[in-house]
Amino acid sequence: MEEAKRDGKIVIANFSATWCGPCKMIAPLYRELSEQYPSLMFLVVDVDELTDFSTSWDIKATPTFFFLRDGQQIDKLVGANKPELQKKIVAVVDSIPVSEK
Repeated sequence: MEEAKRDGKIVIANFSATWCGPCKMIAPLYRELSEQYPSLMFLVVDVDELTDFSTSWDIKATPTFFFLRDGQQIDKLVGANKPELQKKIVAVVDSIPVSEK
């Protein structure tokens, strides 16, 4: 998070779990998107490994995706909705000034 803040990168944090079927279903797309948009920082947070951290983000369902700019939430998506995830990422990328892409 500190690195993203320093570099001015938008972070997409995927709160997921190894036992979560929808998380497994969307994981390949999430990986693909991380390769497609190197100007963003993609993180995966295992809610079972980082319980306290996940609780501090008030995670009620997995997967939950947070979109963060300068450590502040700018968007959120709950559930493995592939078209919606792609749409939100494109919107975030479109919001980045051309000089930073």
